[in-house]
Amino acid sequence: MTIGTLDGAPPKDRAIAQKFYFAAWRWHFYAGLYVVPFLIMLAITGMVMLWFTTIAPEYGERIAIPVGQRALSVTDQAAAALQGHPDGRIAKYIAPYSPTNPALFQVDLETGNRMVALDPYTGKVVQDRAQDGTWNELANDIHGTLLIGADGGVGDFMIEIAASLGIILLATGLYLWWPRNRQSWRDVLVLNLAARGRAFWKSLHVTTGFWMSIILLFFLISGLSWAGVWGGKYVQAWSTFPAEKWDNVPLSDKTHAEMNHGAEKDVPWALEQTPMPLSDGQSGVAGLPEGVPVVLQNIVAYARTIGFDGRFQVNAPADKSGVWTLSRDSMSYDSIDPTSDRTIHIDQYSGRVLATVGYADYSVPGKAMAVGIALHEGQLGVWNLALNALFCLAIIAICVSGIVIWWKRRPQGSLRLGAPPMPEGMPMWKGAVFVMLALSFIFPVAGLTLLAVLALDVIVLSNIPRLKAALN
Repeated sequence: MTIGTLDGAPPKDRAIAQKFYFAAWRWHFYAGLYVVPFLIMLAITGMVMLWFTTIAPEYGERIAIPVGQRALSVTDQAAAALQGHPDGRIAKYIAPYSPTNPALFQVDLETGNRMVALDPYTGKVVQDRAQDGTWNELANDIHGTLLIGADGGVGDFMIEIAASLGIILLATGLYLWWPRNRQSWRDVLVLNLAARGRAFWKSLHVTTGFWMSIILLFFLISGLSWAGVWGGKYVQAWSTFPAEKWDNVPLSDKTHAEMNHGAEKDVPWALEQTPMPLSDGQSGVAGLPEGVPVVLQNIVAYARTIGFDGRFQVNAPADKSGVWTLSRDSMSYDSIDPTSDRTIHIDQYSGRVLATVGYADYSVPGKAMAVGIALHEGQLGVWNLALNALFCLAIIAICVSGIVIWWKRRPQGSLRLGAPPMPEGMPMWKGAVFVMLALSFIFPVAGLTLLAVLALDVIVLSNIPRLKAALN
């Protein structure tokens, strides 16, 4: 077999190149066994989330309503939202996207929260549905946890393994299909529509994979930033906005992450692990004019005087020490501009501003994630939505073509998986160990997984002939 060798190179160099080729192919195969089902799942759930967050939101915020002469006061709107739920409490107000869209109110009940979409001109309820049980929430939960525990649980860890190995899959794939042996860049860059059978599927796999490689790497790394180990314990923990910047403000044991709704992420990534401030009636700087009641109507009016326009959100205090929170950010689909992120906390007793943080206050990783997550979730406009939908379809095509290539190559008439053979006497093993250790430091889960697979390949399979035969 000559593929993977170097034309015109000395025999020793050709032999080394061939060993590296088969080693990369074997690792590509191993990674694909685990990663491919997860990539298909992530692509499908990703498209579902794109649909229900940008095209057909389920809470009714995109319902078209006629523009009236004058909107009701926010107080009257809240009263109208509570008419159907007299025992409820307004927990959140979301301003309309535009004059032709309804306002949203989150009504908390002992039996479960409701999301009420309200015509702000007439007070008519245009939609009233449970906050939980949406298709977007289900897709989000599968996408992040496989419905196996909360963030940081078993499902989250399994997906983090898949995303980490996905980087290995990407790197080995690029190495395998980099032009060599009389191949040209045309073979990689242009789909061979004239090919038939396995050759066509191979061309589809190579061409689509190459064009999608940079985007896939971006999606894998931005997705890993949400994961329990690399994100929660490693990157996000080091990149969180420091609450110490809020001078002389009492802090809660609760973090901003508690404002998220289940698996759905509403709070900016850079703020999730930051402690919330507490209301004490004394701290903070001037906010609402002195003597003005600190109620929803006046909080909304204050928000508009300091530049909040279009869609923004007001979270009411959750308890006696809680705060009013004004926010406008792309994580909550309020804006298509992540650099305009803005969060303000207001004392519920004095109306004084306890804390203000915007995009400019984020760390460099926090700023990168604010933009990166917006791109990842298709929040930057129609072009972003179309690009992400195309990317999801391309990922499915890559995975399906990889399965077909394997199926057509596997040993016929047997139950063997047909893994590429492990090369003997691999050169420069010390360099490979160094690379693995470096990878383990950067992506701990990927490193641990590679070590586990290496132990399985070298120690277990080498000593159990039947298992080795079944795999090979």
